[in-house]
Amino acid sequence: MIVQGSVFKYGDNVDTDVIIPARYLNIADPAELSTHAMEDIDAEFVHRVQPGDLIVANRNFGCGSSREHAPLVLRENKVSCVIAASFARIFYRNAINIGLPILECAEAAERIAAGDVVSVDFDTGCITNLTKHETYQAAAFPPFIQKIITAGGLLASLREREQED
Repeated sequence: MIVQGSVFKYGDNVDTDVIIPARYLNIADPAELSTHAMEDIDAEFVHRVQPGDLIVANRNFGCGSSREHAPLVLRENKVSCVIAASFARIFYRNAINIGLPILECAEAAERIAAGDVVSVDFDTGCITNLTKHETYQAAAFPPFIQKIITAGGLLASLREREQED
């Protein structure tokens, strides 16, 4: 699977309270909740993000509390992938569990700038910066994780598996 979009770029230690501020966690509807994504770090994010766009960040993206809401609001905003030099482990697991593709690649995190157009091939882990004509290599997900992401998350993947059996 290949995705392509424009980049929203952030720095180090983007925590879950910035991705989705705690004051909104009483909102049960994911679509409504997602209207507040990134507002404390980028008030225009939800107004500018387009389906397929990507987030690129430096180190420790998704640190802080372990809320599943953080990757959920990014997925609800149709972010196709988050690329970072590193992720907080709980965010990493939550992202896969809800079907949000994420890739660790320090070189891409360093070289890609806001507004660059980037293509990602999830089968190979190849990240292509179409703006700068550069490529970077991330580790591709193993097939079982690709199936989880393609299905839309762990629960959807398990439902698909039950239907196959």
